[in-house]
Amino acid sequence: MVIQPKIRGFICTNAHPTGCAAHVKQQIDYVQQRGAIANGPKNVLVIGASTGYGLASRIAAAFGSGAKTLGIFFEKEPTASKTASAGWYNTAAFEQEASKAGLWCKHLNGDAFTDELKAKTIEVIQQEMGKIDLVVYSLAAPRRKDPVSDEIYSSVLKPIGKAYTEKNLNTSKRVIEEVSVEPANDEEIFNTVKVMGGEDWERWLDQLNAAGVLADNCQTVAYTYIGKELTWPIYGKATIGKAKEDLDRAAAALTAKLADKKGKAYVASLKAVVTQASSAIPIMPLYISLLYRVMKAEGSHEGCIEQIDGLFRQGLYAAAPVLDEAGRLRQDGKELADHVQAEVKALWQQVETDNIDTLTDYAGYHQDFLQLFGFGVAGVDYEADVSPEVPLQQLLN
Repeated sequence: MVIQPKIRGFICTNAHPTGCAAHVKQQIDYVQQRGAIANGPKNVLVIGASTGYGLASRIAAAFGSGAKTLGIFFEKEPTASKTASAGWYNTAAFEQEASKAGLWCKHLNGDAFTDELKAKTIEVIQQEMGKIDLVVYSLAAPRRKDPVSDEIYSSVLKPIGKAYTEKNLNTSKRVIEEVSVEPANDEEIFNTVKVMGGEDWERWLDQLNAAGVLADNCQTVAYTYIGKELTWPIYGKATIGKAKEDLDRAAAALTAKLADKKGKAYVASLKAVVTQASSAIPIMPLYISLLYRVMKAEGSHEGCIEQIDGLFRQGLYAAAPVLDEAGRLRQDGKELADHVQAEVKALWQQVETDNIDTLTDYAGYHQDFLQLFGFGVAGVDYEADVSPEVPLQQLLN
């Protein structure tokens, strides 16, 4: 079939297998061009491994350090008439390139919040991998079922304390308009922390540790976004921010629990980029479009793979990683530089529907959005007939 993007709101409901493969190959090429990661990981578990920063982490570990990688994700399989989700095709491309390079990789597809999938993961590690020296936690989900109580919690994207009204880029209509969001109540804040906070990350590490599959000097990292004044009302100081604060709590708790192994748990703060998650957050499409314009103009722009490659080389596997006052690894310094934020703020005040193309890099934002789903990738013939049925050879049941 000929596959063209089907965009609905802030998501694309299909994906292109050839485009996804080309995009994954671009990321692999970037890491390989950078050379080997000194003292990098060898046995890596990536929870949330199929898109965005999680996929980039798997690529950096495998192609920068020659690591065995076990990827956990929740993706839709293809049929003869419907495409798979993008993460499925990304993983198929990853495993094909890993096979060519002689790299071990396997995957589990299911709900990472369940204890059943955690147990299956441990079984695979025990039987086929040896002890894990890096666990990457990169999940983004709207809801979570508690494995103890069976209660289902749903997250919300809301400010805390008072309603928030601000400019927003409506990507469906391609207009600048105001968006108003009512404040979250206490229950919504609690539920968001249950879904997006550190509880499940901690549960993963507790069970891995209890099973004896973590190596001495192991590391684990969870990803966050902190931002600055423009995004704080809907991100840093909002329900998502409360959940992300809980990652700091979990990191400290995990480091204490891993002390006998000299293990470390880190939260890493990364740059704002276009992901399926960020596309859904009010004001972020406009903020990212403006940020892209400013950072590209000064030559400091980075995408997922550049951020994660830098995190591995300058943070996780540096001789003396630099941490902030909260003990976090930081890769967001270029974005949060005062001069960059000042330029974004100035443009924010000026941007309207009729000057989107001149004041923002909406074209770059939209290009990155399409590439999340395998569309808009240079060199791909999108008029060609392509089968959606791409298997995963290393998928475990």
